[in-house]
Amino acid sequence: MSIRPVRRILQSHATMEGAGVRLRRAFGFGDTSDFDPFLLLDDFRNENPEDYLAGFPWHPHRGIETITYVLAGTVEHGDSLGNRGTLGGGDVQWMTAGSGILHQEMPKGDPQGRMHGFQLWANLPSSLKMTAPRYQDVQARDIPEVVDDDGTRARVICGSFWGQSGPVDGVAADPRYLDVSVPPGTTRRLPVEHPRHAFAYVFAGSGHFRDASEPLPVATEPVGYAETAGAEKAENRALVLFDGGDEIVVQAGDQGIRFLLVSGTPIQEPVAWHGPIVMNTQEQLQQAFKELHQRNFIK
Repeated sequence: MSIRPVRRILQSHATMEGAGVRLRRAFGFGDTSDFDPFLLLDDFRNENPEDYLAGFPWHPHRGIETITYVLAGTVEHGDSLGNRGTLGGGDVQWMTAGSGILHQEMPKGDPQGRMHGFQLWANLPSSLKMTAPRYQDVQARDIPEVVDDDGTRARVICGSFWGQSGPVDGVAADPRYLDVSVPPGTTRRLPVEHPRHAFAYVFAGSGHFRDASEPLPVATEPVGYAETAGAEKAENRALVLFDGGDEIVVQAGDQGIRFLLVSGTPIQEPVAWHGPIVMNTQEQLQQAFKELHQRNFIK
């Protein structure tokens, strides 16, 4: 087994989306080849309702899958196919936009005004860009959690891990999506098979991710995000991008650590991307927006 070195650690940055939702972006809207097949990860954690109640009114998607994971509060959603529902704490919605869908997501928060969740975008290969849209709505009680002897816990949202399989299936990139908690002071090795691309996003506590035999590279130029070069400690809202290998190593800090661990098989296809529509060529992208303007976007 080979330990994955840390390629770099990035601090998520503040941005605004939708009708005025303040959130933190871990990566997205740039060169995402290092994250292929994933395109974007947003952390919409907020305790001020004024910063999120405007929500994400009706907007289109084509050519991707969007994965919404709610930890606190609620998100009301609806789409052009007539689907309606509410996501609560611990719930997941895996939406395959495929050939095109119009939908909205309106965060409502909990009684204390807290809203916390993540949205991950996964690319679709060219053969599935125009597939029929579909939803996989998963309630918290249906997501398995595995607990090891040392107290390490993992909620298995998608993929297989420690003998459990997540409820989300049939996804193009064959991803693994885990919510991992490691107790204070504990060191764990977690499998992430080659040749998957993999990253961790820390959202509670802190810890060290490292290959003890390899020093981290020192960044020579900006990458568009706050980058921690030559360091291995990852704290709240930090994204850890791993290099190749078969497993990662994490040592939890004094308060423990909780993070998303996401991996997937690279698609390795051209990306033509504008806003919520991701295709393979500029011609396909222009056609999508033409159809949106002519109101024949939905197939």
